[in-house]
Amino acid sequence: MTIDIVLKENFTLDFRELSTSMYLTDTYVNHSLEINETTNDLIYYNQFKDDAFFVFLAVLKCIIMLFIIIAAIFGNLLVIVSVMRHRKLRVITNYFVVSLALADMLVAIWAMCFNFSVEITNGEWLFGYFMCDVWNSLDVYFSSASILHLCCISVDRYYAIVQPLDYPLIMTTSRLGIMLAVVWCSPALVSFLPIFMGWYSTLDHLEFRRRHPKVCSFTVNKVYAVISSSVSFWIPGVIMIFMYYRIYVEADRQERMLYRSKVASLLLDKHLQINGISVGDVMRERQSIQMQPMACSKMKRERKAARTLGIIMSAFLACWLPFFLWYIITALCGEACPSPPPVVAAVFWVGYFNSALNPLIYAYFNRDFRAAFRKTLDSCCRSLCGNIGRRYCAQMHRRDHHHSNTSDMHMNNCVKSTSADILKQPTCSRIEEPTA
Repeated sequence: MTIDIVLKENFTLDFRELSTSMYLTDTYVNHSLEINETTNDLIYYNQFKDDAFFVFLAVLKCIIMLFIIIAAIFGNLLVIVSVMRHRKLRVITNYFVVSLALADMLVAIWAMCFNFSVEITNGEWLFGYFMCDVWNSLDVYFSSASILHLCCISVDRYYAIVQPLDYPLIMTTSRLGIMLAVVWCSPALVSFLPIFMGWYSTLDHLEFRRRHPKVCSFTVNKVYAVISSSVSFWIPGVIMIFMYYRIYVEADRQERMLYRSKVASLLLDKHLQINGISVGDVMRERQSIQMQPMACSKMKRERKAARTLGIIMSAFLACWLPFFLWYIITALCGEACPSPPPVVAAVFWVGYFNSALNPLIYAYFNRDFRAAFRKTLDSCCRSLCGNIGRRYCAQMHRRDHHHSNTSDMHMNNCVKSTSADILKQPTCSRIEEPTA
């Protein structure tokens, strides 16, 4: 009996607890549904805002990338065409500049366009396993060729300013060809050969690429990272900095010497005039004084050319230094230094921007290039407008000719029909003379 009571009491207690829990559960569920509906609305609104923001960023990124590609292609093409069209620009230094413009234009065509396709497909590679190696090889090859061109330009300017009398003997056409051949052939040793042989990366990464052909990531081992970055950036960069430092020191020294010699010549001229030296001696001294402005003008041109090339070198280092710092740090750290995809895209495209920046530097800081660019663009515009005008005139001529033929046919038909009508009319339908 006691047991039954206990059971009943327990049963009653359990029932009450169950009822209370059911009531609380029902209330909680109803309240949760209201909260979930409100939360879903907020989540949907925030997701819509985030989606719109990310779409805006994606569109902006595509516009910037397309602008860099187009500017690099047409700007460097303008450099090449201007040097080919204007004889004044055909000097030794500008042959290096033309070769550099060709390398930058090929960077835009091959490296940038493939990278742009990866960015707009959210990291998916669409061209297969073999083309991934081709893209990575061309990217490394043309980037290395660009900085080696700048290194050759700095060496050329060094001899032109520091040893101007020996410059024609040092920088000959044959030596120019040898330097350009070395510049174009040596980057293949750190690009095509190690990449196609598989020396550049780890075995795990190569196996990952075979299993995932739609992913084209450039993951390198430590040895290749140190060697390739040293050959492509660090060693030529140090050489360029040293060369331009020596150029600056020598140009400053020559300018001070010219200033002192000019002051000394003026003082000597004044001394000769005071002491009544013969006119012939004074004229000879004046001729020597007149030669000083010519030397100063030449010195200013050389300093301006050195400054322009120094700005080009500085722009290259500023654009590519973030990439090579990221490249060597991530290669040496490994998985301890992860890199988000936006950071990787940023360092790549900041480096690519240098290929579009060089023609702007030429046009702004070099008067000869600026005049050549203006003439080339004017001739292209005239040619384009002339072709459009001739095409428009030809269309108008064909249209007028067609209208004239149609009008002649219409007039012939009208004349024939009018003559037939007149023949059919009676004689009384003649034209009456007007009365006075």
